[in-house]
Amino acid sequence: MSSLNVELVAADRKVWSGEASMVRARSTEGEIGIMPGHTPLLGVLIEGDVVIHATDGDQTATIDGGFLSVDHDNVTIVAETVQAPAKG
Repeated sequence: MSSLNVELVAADRKVWSGEASMVRARSTEGEIGIMPGHTPLLGVLIEGDVVIHATDGDQTATIDGGFLSVDHDNVTIVAETVQAPAKG
């Protein structure tokens, strides 16, 4: 099964990176789910939780808004502030 390469980045640091089967976040258009093979996307995120279904367990982080980029199973989430992920 294929996977996503995910990076969660705050303005001052890389918060988390690794492989995942899915990423969920809240965009200006509603909640979005990203799985392997998703079409390229650049989206604006709003305040809320980002859930990363990582290979070693779910990671949840709260962001204040930001951007999400998807390209060839690479997902990058950039936010001004991120409350560090906690295993869920």
